[in-house]
Amino acid sequence: MASYAVGDIQGCYSVLQRLLERIAFDPKVDRLWVVGDMVNRGPESVQTLRFLSGLGEAATIVLGNHDLYLLMVAAGHKRLDDDDTLFQVLEAPDRDELLAWVATRPLMHVEGDFAMVHAGLLPQWSVARAVELAADVSAALAGPDAQELLKHLGGNEPDAWSESLIGLERHRVVVNALTRMRFCSADGRMALQAKGSPMRAPAGTMPWFTTPQRLSSTHTIVCGHWSALGFYRAPGVIALDSGCVWGGKLTAVRLEDGAVFQVQA
Repeated sequence: MASYAVGDIQGCYSVLQRLLERIAFDPKVDRLWVVGDMVNRGPESVQTLRFLSGLGEAATIVLGNHDLYLLMVAAGHKRLDDDDTLFQVLEAPDRDELLAWVATRPLMHVEGDFAMVHAGLLPQWSVARAVELAADVSAALAGPDAQELLKHLGGNEPDAWSESLIGLERHRVVVNALTRMRFCSADGRMALQAKGSPMRAPAGTMPWFTTPQRLSSTHTIVCGHWSALGFYRAPGVIALDSGCVWGGKLTAVRLEDGAVFQVQA
């Protein structure tokens, strides 16, 4: 049995299949960890969702910003951009089943020494606290007020965490950190508009995983989201978004021994 963590797929189903063939993935005995952004921009979003949902307990998946965007578009709270490919899912005959499955995926998963999240963790949060906050949002997405949450999920404010935050603002900060953040200040103020190289951090910020508190984390954070960073591994972090949808590579890491596997898009 082996556990493989794979980076942002974004609708690149055929590339995913080539990667799984390379690692000889067997869903009867192996497990696949997916860091989110299952869909969008790539040509095969609906095939990706059907495949991953069909893996059942062999797949452990956290939501990324594109997955949440899919739910927001489907609910009528966002409009598709010209380069989006979510219409494949929205027009599928099994649309409702796929959307319901996406909505029940968690925002964070912790197992052993690893914690998986799409983007990152704020420096104020322990892994245990982040799990609690992620679970609160997941419960809201699966609850009777899910449409209200999806309607107000977009936006960059507040840009910092406070225990005094309540309601939709509290959920928005948690979602932005877990699914959108790349840079933040040492005290956790997020620069959500910044998307470039880690060497070009906005003034007063740094890559979230280099904040002093995060360097002493008790877990290795497995994440994606940051194609300009590429595949990156350092003590306490494994970043897996190697730009597959942009013509880069799809990357997997075997968690038991750290072996790296890549296929070219």
